[in-house]
Amino acid sequence: MGPFDKLRIDVFGVPELSGRIVQADASGRFSFPLLGEVDANGVPPSVVEARMEAQLRGRFLREPDVTINVEESANSFVTLEGEVVQPGVYPVVGNMSLLRAIATARGVNEFARLHEVIVFRTVDGQRYAGVYNLAAIRRGAYDDPAIYASDIIVVGDSPARRVFRDVLQAAPLLSTPLIILFQR
Repeated sequence: MGPFDKLRIDVFGVPELSGRIVQADASGRFSFPLLGEVDANGVPPSVVEARMEAQLRGRFLREPDVTINVEESANSFVTLEGEVVQPGVYPVVGNMSLLRAIATARGVNEFARLHEVIVFRTVDGQRYAGVYNLAAIRRGAYDDPAIYASDIIVVGDSPARRVFRDVLQAAPLLSTPLIILFQR
């Protein structure tokens, strides 16, 4: 968890402490009743749950059971660029796949090269790239790959489609003189 993450906290069997939505501040801390400031910066939810249970145990509850769900992570973003309708940086919410990520950017545009979708990912300081065929994924030929925070997705461009569009747009201009000539 990190700064500005939005969390849902439940304490089983205690309605007054359940269903609370809190947002971490810039230092990754949030306030919670009976406990005051709780530090969650860079710590997985399970560790914060255990810390909160330890602080609640004995003083306020016998056997507290705390559950924390990250509703929205301010540090989890994916970048979409290339031939998508709305390139940009989008939050990763829940389990995101390649198709869901592209749908977040309103899909691909008419010039997208569906067999040339590249996902860049950095793991332990190493940069990796995977090339995917979006059309094959849509057909179910293989699984829709998972997308993680900090991934960069680039949808390739099809120059042939651009040329074809330009020819179609120019076709009326080219055919009009011929039509006038044949009408005479």
